[in-house]
Amino acid sequence: MKALELLEKYPKAGKVVNKWFLDKMLKSLNTDTVPEEFKEYIRHQLIDNKNIAVMIDNNPRVLFDVFDENNVFIQINVNKTFSYSINEGDVISGSWIIRKDAEAAAIEQAFELLDKNL
Repeated sequence: MKALELLEKYPKAGKVVNKWFLDKMLKSLNTDTVPEEFKEYIRHQLIDNKNIAVMIDNNPRVLFDVFDENNVFIQINVNKTFSYSINEGDVISGSWIIRKDAEAAAIEQAFELLDKNL
């Protein structure tokens, strides 16, 4: 499933992800070299799900920190193929040749778990 679909299918988890990206952006602007007007402009902008989805689809691993902060811990395992476990074995799945595919599958499962736990 593509990231945009995940953000829409799991709206509570999507809000957490959206807030995390916005917080990271605002934190990166917290320097003296960025004009105050620009900082204020960014604070009032919403990060669009489409933009977040592009970042997630290109690098699903970027969400591992989001899930860690919300007690959904993803572990990617390797033994000839890749698999994943979530929360020390609460969910175990997989047999992927490519690590990024295992990460994307883990992210999808983590979205569902996070949304259910909010």
